[in-house]
Amino acid sequence: MQKIATKVFICASVAFGIIGILIVLTPSWGPDKPDSHTSELLIRLLFGTVFIILPSLALSIAGKYLNGKS
Repeated sequence: MQKIATKVFICASVAFGIIGILIVLTPSWGPDKPDSHTSELLIRLLFGTVFIILPSLALSIAGKYLNGKS
């Protein structure tokens, strides 16, 4: 379980970084302009990766510390 959670964490972290770079590179052309559909999709994907990263990190850490106690 710990190995799977660690792999999920690593993959989600890489995806988070790539999506974050794409958000920066996708122009919205000013603070008063609405976001494009691409930008909105990337922001939703970024939040999705956050919700994957946090539980997988918690499972990975819990598995590491609980592995020797069971």
